[in-house]
Amino acid sequence: MKTTLEHNERIAKMTFASVYPLYIAKVERKKRTKEELHQVITWLTGFDNNTLQQLIDEKVSFETFFEKATLNPNAQLITGVICGYRIEEIENPITKQVRYLDKLVDELAKGRKMEKILRTA
Repeated sequence: MKTTLEHNERIAKMTFASVYPLYIAKVERKKRTKEELHQVITWLTGFDNNTLQQLIDEKVSFETFFEKATLNPNAQLITGVICGYRIEEIENPITKQVRYLDKLVDELAKGRKMEKILRTA
């Protein structure tokens, strides 16, 4: 499935702060923790807890969120389908990075081992 310009713009303008509580709810429903969620976000973006909280407080868009991030060099190892899109086929960089994060949160919620989520094993 190919993303449209409108779809990419909508994702880029969405605030991280609006989605973050949904990520927490999803992982906690599946008996994972906020700390584990932060570990996953830190692995992908390089943000520490203070920076993450600051970005949430500032209500930055996903575009700004990922512009400020230092993406993990192993992020391209994140593959598969999320929200009906095959990650490796997404051309727009911001949309791809958001889907990377969605996929990691999904794997965490599904109970996958942290070493596998963080692409270390």
